[in-house]
Amino acid sequence: MRLACICALACFAIPAFGEGITIVLDFQGPRSESAIVEMKREFGDIMKDSAVHFDFRSRAEVTGDSPNDLVIVRFSGKCVLEPAGYLYDERGPMAFTYSTDGVVQPFSAVACDKVTSAIRPAMSGGDFAKADVLLGRALGRVLAHEVVHMLSKSGEHGRAGVAKTSLSGSQLIAPELRLGAADLERMHGHIPSIK
Repeated sequence: MRLACICALACFAIPAFGEGITIVLDFQGPRSESAIVEMKREFGDIMKDSAVHFDFRSRAEVTGDSPNDLVIVRFSGKCVLEPAGYLYDERGPMAFTYSTDGVVQPFSAVACDKVTSAIRPAMSGGDFAKADVLLGRALGRVLAHEVVHMLSKSGEHGRAGVAKTSLSGSQLIAPELRLGAADLERMHGHIPSIK
């Protein structure tokens, strides 16, 4: 299963990220609230060494007085791991971050159906009793992967950890998956307040 490449076009200017970034979550379909709580926890754990503070808001919470450093992530499909799976086409990226003329933008899209299709075969027995935790963990890792692209302003992938070119279903739900040191360094090189 391949994860997230920079591949779409958008017509937006990317902000110069500072110490605080607000991630706007825009869900287009049903979602498990407990999986979303776990997604935020996993994302925070992965990004804790980045020296950036992340805040989450729903699209409805974004107003005219919202902060400048916004990242918008649209989640399509069902962000729910249902007991009886139905088959989806697993080919293609689970997520992507937009770019314009080679410049990475602060906009991503996550295909929840592709994420659930990737992790379901990696689950067994007791894993299904904690499906929301595992789905949240996987979504947090996919989100972290995309945010690395945004903060490093690059489509480059890491050699290890969450920013690798592709992640298997097993890696998405494994007890631990971190951000590689080289990926942290790439991100720090593009965040003015932590250079």
